[in-house]
Amino acid sequence: MICRSGTTTEVIRALRALPAGVPRTVICSSPGTPVLELADPILIDAVDERSVVQTRFATTTLAILRWLFGEDLTPVIAQAAAVLAEDPAQALAGVRTAEQISFVGMGFAAALADEAGLKLRESCRAWTEGYLATEYRHGPISIAGPRRAVWALGPVIPGLADDIAATGAHFEHRDIDPMADLVRVHRLCLLRAADQGLDPDHPRGLTRSVILG
Repeated sequence: MICRSGTTTEVIRALRALPAGVPRTVICSSPGTPVLELADPILIDAVDERSVVQTRFATTTLAILRWLFGEDLTPVIAQAAAVLAEDPAQALAGVRTAEQISFVGMGFAAALADEAGLKLRESCRAWTEGYLATEYRHGPISIAGPRRAVWALGPVIPGLADDIAATGAHFEHRDIDPMADLVRVHRLCLLRAADQGLDPDHPRGLTRSVILG
């Protein structure tokens, strides 16, 4: 289980519903919370965050999982540092004012496409969607057009860029690890929220933890 707050009702219920003897582990950033008593805990409280929109915890959790699978994240860290050294207004000019953004990716980048869209929806109420890159041309491409954008995370499948260009939409892609590219998305969240006078850390209708009655 992955649960930043340690108090989310659905997570607690799911853990308690597991049959006895089933191994379970939880990654959490909040000390003293219920989930830590229901599974073998991996507590990463150093990356807990005040923002309702989580970025540090989610990214760190993914890094831990990739490291456990034996991946060398040194190049990814260097790419993310390079992103943070950029002028975001210049680097993100193509998507800063896009009226709609579709994120696409393959493998674990498809899940990050969903995550990228979610972060923009939460922080600045943007119209975003996420798709497996091989599914995009089977329907979703029909909404592509001028003032809209498609952002590819990770390697681009053949022909996709040309097909998007034919619609008049902006194609955003950089040849870096999808996790480093996700940092660019986080910076876009801040830019667009500031443009609209929104607080990206406290989205409308959201709380740090979903606790049901």
